[in-house]
Amino acid sequence: MPNESVNENLLGIAEYAERQLLHMELNTDIYELINIPLQLSHLVLLSDRQWINHERELIIELCEQFNISAPNDSFDQISIDLGDLRMRWERHTEYSTYTFYYKGLFDIPFATPAITYVPQDWLTRLPGEILVATHIALDDRRRPSRSLSELAVLFSSNTVIGSKVSAGSASVWSDNQIHPDGFTRILIHDDNLRSRQVGRLVQRLLEIETYRMLAILPLPMTRNAILHLEQYEDQLANLIATNNALNNIEDEQKLLVELTKLASEIEKMSTRSSHRFSASQTYHAIMQQRITELREERIEGLQMLYEYRKQRVTSAMGTFDLVRSRLEILSLRVERATSMLRTRVDISMESQIRDLLKSMDNRAHLQLRLQQTVEGLSVVVLSYYLLGITGYGLKALKAAGIAVNVELATGLAIPVIVSLVFFAIHKFRKMMG
Repeated sequence: MPNESVNENLLGIAEYAERQLLHMELNTDIYELINIPLQLSHLVLLSDRQWINHERELIIELCEQFNISAPNDSFDQISIDLGDLRMRWERHTEYSTYTFYYKGLFDIPFATPAITYVPQDWLTRLPGEILVATHIALDDRRRPSRSLSELAVLFSSNTVIGSKVSAGSASVWSDNQIHPDGFTRILIHDDNLRSRQVGRLVQRLLEIETYRMLAILPLPMTRNAILHLEQYEDQLANLIATNNALNNIEDEQKLLVELTKLASEIEKMSTRSSHRFSASQTYHAIMQQRITELREERIEGLQMLYEYRKQRVTSAMGTFDLVRSRLEILSLRVERATSMLRTRVDISMESQIRDLLKSMDNRAHLQLRLQQTVEGLSVVVLSYYLLGITGYGLKALKAAGIAVNVELATGLAIPVIVSLVFFAIHKFRKMMG
């Protein structure tokens, strides 16, 4: 009977559109079923998400080269059987992983790694930059465990580290070195691994290699940031010292511009590094979880496999936390210095505005006095002209035969005319005001 749950309506209830996708994501088998003996090569390439379609096209092309049915073009991870060679590809947010498995007996691990069976011209067209490149060889339990002298040869006389893992079910050795072919090396000897344990063990080792490198990815950026932080701290100290010696608002405003510029540079650095530090913390947490899941046990005479690596990554994480803390503290100091200087500039500007208002008040007072003076002069001038006109009128009356004492009449008209002119100008000024 067909599974009715794939219908749009289950039991008469609408199904969430992404239910099937989420269910498949939760139940996707991330562990390959591995048969020992086997060799594998693992690549982690840093690249933007925009390259995903190109990566899919290359995978389809590889399938065609091996005469294998190509998958559809909407996958983010896939495992493909190419005969004796098997490939697993996974696309993550900022990187892609390519793992090639080659099954079959081998006498010398790493002499002919799995990646040698992949077409070279195809590999050269993979987008991105290599962050991790690892060869892993898995020895069958029927083969005796390799001696320290054999291990020394396999790891080019480098210091060999190793441990028992999976509750003693396997032995793992490495040397923490990048060899001339550009790959690190890990050798696993199956002591008593179950079939499913092999895939989980390999996946954990690969994830530890990947996440420890991703966790310390901000290290070069952090070292550069430390140099800039020292410069910014010195610059801030000089600006604060300069602030105490300022005595005019122009210099204060110029200093405020420099502080704002410094705050902008610090904020830019903080924004650029914040995402990287947060991602690093996440990768570090996953790496620690995978190391715990390995359940390492010490092999007599050897340093444990991830004892040293864990210490180095933890040290780097401490540096990242320190830089992030210094950035936050420096940002707060700049903000506080800027706020204090702004307050000082505001006070200076308020003082200037107060002086300006006082000056404007004095000018208004002087203008009023001048206006009053002008009004007084206007009364005199207008009165003078009116008296002149009045005198001419009186003289005309006298010439017409009317007995008028011109001088006496003019003298008596003076207070009347002056009063009328004064009240007229005063009323006109009130109307205009």
